[in-house]
Amino acid sequence: MKRDLAMAFSRVTEGAALAGYKWLGRGDKNAADGAAVEVMRVLLNKTDIEGEIVIGEGEIDEAPMLYIGEKVGLGGDAVDIAVDPIEGTRMTAMGQSNALAVLAAGEKGTFLKAPDMYMEKLVVGPEAKGVINIELPLHDNLLNIAKALGKSLDELVVTTLAKPRHDDTIREMQQMGIKVFAIPDGDVAASILTCMPDSEVDVMYGIGGAPEGVVSAAVIRALGGDMNGRLLPRHEVKEDSEENRRMGELEIERCKEMGIETNVRLKMEDMASSDNVIFSATGITKGDLLEGITRKGNIATTETLLIRGKCRTIRRIKSIHYLDRKDDAVKANIL
Repeated sequence: MKRDLAMAFSRVTEGAALAGYKWLGRGDKNAADGAAVEVMRVLLNKTDIEGEIVIGEGEIDEAPMLYIGEKVGLGGDAVDIAVDPIEGTRMTAMGQSNALAVLAAGEKGTFLKAPDMYMEKLVVGPEAKGVINIELPLHDNLLNIAKALGKSLDELVVTTLAKPRHDDTIREMQQMGIKVFAIPDGDVAASILTCMPDSEVDVMYGIGGAPEGVVSAAVIRALGGDMNGRLLPRHEVKEDSEENRRMGELEIERCKEMGIETNVRLKMEDMASSDNVIFSATGITKGDLLEGITRKGNIATTETLLIRGKCRTIRRIKSIHYLDRKDDAVKANIL
């Protein structure tokens, strides 16, 4: 991929973040997501790429825009794109921290193609690379990680999602003496923090969305960390109701059609097969990873994390936007 695509992709996540910010605190997560999706699609279609959405808003019959398989761009480098126009739609709707607009891009065939379903994830930074195996009990993994880091268990910091499905796991880790940060949403940001030198987070563990898992794998590979994942049918994560079992069986069938299996270990290389990736995330609300948007009248300020995996360059970009100077299709969603 050409180097200048990195800046082009940063403009895409900036636009999506500005669109989501318009709906900040208004209680309508679908409106926020819809605006971010529309702006992201507009800007991708102004980019010099021959792009295909491989991780997006759902299958073609579920999503009008940025659906899996949608072609975007003006022509140029052939790239696969994984997007999460708002990672943390509920946080945006409720005005809570750590909401991001996220995009990862790689050469054709770089990213795992998986349905929009649940994924169990285990993420560590570079110092613990090679010691994780999601097929082992979590207890064993945490012991191995602590040993690799030269830490005692009471020095280990794990981030997870504050969901009922994690209650027993959180208690288990706390009983081991581990410090647990339970966040409402946002496991992409939590995953990245395991690899940032100024972060105290050692591990991210939890069950969240598979699309976010693939995006995380791309950026974790770019940063030299490590990750394992495992696709889980809905009825194994949520209540084993008739409806959840029906949906879970559909997910299993969809996985078979795509040539992948549920409940099987996915290494980082299975989810992101190349270092030649570009990752861009723009903060919508202030968080542990990025500053949120500030706005005064028609002027807004954004902060973007831009990573090129090939050379492992990490940039933090502070941008000032005159919103009334944007293209009309963008302006309609941010003003």
